[in-house]
Amino acid sequence: MNDTTVRAGQCHCGAVRFEVTLSDGFKSIRRCTCSYCRMRGAVVAMAEMGGIRFLKGEDTLTTYRFHTGSAQHFFCSVCGIYTHHQRRSDTSLYAVNVACLDGISPFDFHEVPVMDGVNHTNDTGKPTRRAGTLRFIPADDISRRSKPDGSA
Repeated sequence: MNDTTVRAGQCHCGAVRFEVTLSDGFKSIRRCTCSYCRMRGAVVAMAEMGGIRFLKGEDTLTTYRFHTGSAQHFFCSVCGIYTHHQRRSDTSLYAVNVACLDGISPFDFHEVPVMDGVNHTNDTGKPTRRAGTLRFIPADDISRRSKPDGSA
């Protein structure tokens, strides 16, 4: 996948449709441990401010803010799907839900870095810490690794 990638995307019901230029393709994918991201569970990729162009339904989006209110999370008001948010740690970037991108699934990524959002850099003054890695191992890969008797 290219360093800079233009992708089409939409919410679940199709009321919101957009094109996004991912700043560095899928090299920036991540998840976060903050209370909100932990519950939402999305894998995101980065786009610069102005990198999202709405083709349909921008007025259908609704927003949610919490804690400091600096991050703005966008959702389809019809189906409730989170499409993207303006980041708190760098308000010149949007984090885009990869599951909303045509032909992409969060399960396409075998390893996703997980960032420490509980100890957010804007609260601690320290650089963002990587909390861990989320791994997806397809069932077929697991069965290929199993011993002939079926044990792992």
